Amino acid sequence: MSAFDDRTDLIETDAVVIGAGPAGLFSVFQLGLLEIRAHVVDALPQAGGQPVELYPDKPIFDIPAVPVLTGRELAQALLKQIEPFGATLHLGQEVTELERQDDGRFLLATSKGTRFLTRVVVIAGGVGAFQPKSLKVPGLEPFIGGQIRYQPADASAFAGKRVVVHGHGETAVDWAIRLAEASTDKPHRVTLLHRRDVFDATPEALARLQALRASGAIEVVIGQIVGQQARGDTLTALDLALPDGSTRSLPLDAMIVSLGLSPRLGPVAQWGLDMERKQLRVDTGTFATSEPGIFAIGDINTYPGKKKLLVSAFHECALAAYGAAAVVYPGKTLHLEYTTTSTRLHRLLGVTVQTDGTDPA
Repeated sequence: MSAFDDRTDLIETDAVVIGAGPAGLFSVFQLGLLEIRAHVVDALPQAGGQPVELYPDKPIFDIPAVPVLTGRELAQALLKQIEPFGATLHLGQEVTELERQDDGRFLLATSKGTRFLTRVVVIAGGVGAFQPKSLKVPGLEPFIGGQIRYQPADASAFAGKRVVVHGHGETAVDWAIRLAEASTDKPHRVTLLHRRDVFDATPEALARLQALRASGAIEVVIGQIVGQQARGDTLTALDLALPDGSTRSLPLDAMIVSLGLSPRLGPVAQWGLDMERKQLRVDTGTFATSEPGIFAIGDINTYPGKKKLLVSAFHECALAAYGAAAVVYPGKTLHLEYTTTSTRLHRLLGVTVQTDGTDPA
């Protein structure tokens, strides 16, 4: 049975943006300036895409007019910028189905059953939908989604529990620190587990981790998971192989698995769009794909001279928005306006600006 068989509860909108990374978020802004309403869907539980997931606290130096900011700060600034347009973000879900309708619009369905009826689709999926790298240990599968979480929403689920954080990257270190420093919802014990005593995080995070290790708030265990112990349907401990050849049992109530993320193109590859090496071919005048009404921006597209830079993606957002406007408002003449002087744009942005060079009263 198709997700489209039931046509009730459809969300009708002008545009659906697939991807809540920098390109997807700035696309919402550019669409909004042209009075195109947008909803955003992303497989990750938070907005920000690669900068937030892969280098949240590392510096970015090539954003115009901003000497330096982190991946997390970039995402926060973009989210602030799109606030006037009231875009709804549908996070933690993937667009799984897309079907053109007789009237030219598209029906979309997500992995969580959210469904849209939209005039245009803007694919800003980066190198694909990021999925957490799975924990490949036989016997642990029944506990995934319960005691074992890949992308927990917050720390409250771990109150009063013995928590193992498994991983070595920035997200793993951050989770261990957050749980250990929580003034409320504090777990009984936080253990950071990895096969080597080497962690990839910012110097500040590593310094905090070392201080918490020294105080006993975090225990770092070096070893590999080789088995598990359970009592009925409850996971009670992990069996570890240690570097010296010995074994150890590590009791736990919950585990956060943070082994990194892998991009996966996913259902986009099945939508019949013209592709080259797992990327979508586009017309650089509008960044339209081979399917009218579907546009692609950012790392997911390809064209002669393509450069995978944030500044390039932002340029693509502007042109794709004008391409989308021609679909949403067919036959309408689109005039280029500037946010500096356009009273229409000021109204959309909710700002008051004097146009004579003086500050508003």
